[in-house]
Amino acid sequence: MIETNNRGIVFPEVINNFNVYNDAAKIMGTTGEINIAELQAITATVSGAGILGEYTTSVVGMFQSMTQEIPFRMIDKEFFGMLNTGEQSKITLRSSIQQRNRETGGTLSTQAMRIVIQGHPTSAKMGTVKAGELMNASITLEVTYILVEFDGEVMLELDKLNSVYKVAGKDLLADIMKQC
Repeated sequence: MIETNNRGIVFPEVINNFNVYNDAAKIMGTTGEINIAELQAITATVSGAGILGEYTTSVVGMFQSMTQEIPFRMIDKEFFGMLNTGEQSKITLRSSIQQRNRETGGTLSTQAMRIVIQGHPTSAKMGTVKAGELMNASITLEVTYILVEFDGEVMLELDKLNSVYKVAGKDLLADIMKQC
């Protein structure tokens, strides 16, 4: 997506670098890549008088089960710290997005992106043990909270347990919560 900001017309190129954090500390060497959980809305089929056939609508603020796999190159203390099924685990991804400014002849700039994911563990793969190889372990969380922000501006906040659903600064459940 090409974006216009106070620095001109910029478009993102790559994630220049990123780090993974648990509740408080940087988790060094945990992973090389994390695929972010997919948001899939709960839907309903609408049909009836005055509608030619049917269509599918999204139920505002309601999403299907979301899982987040967190790969670990090797199992370590942080791995086992995330296995307590009675507690929510939280990871934070902090990254720097490299982007180009077309108006200034292609000057490079960066933008901070932060993603916070919280949930309880539903599975753990201990991986394999082989001399000279990575273990390729992972923990899967059932996501109950996700936040995405750019340079401190919240673009998405979904909190399934506290009825929060905000997109690009707009509280999409505000009217619904007043009515219920």
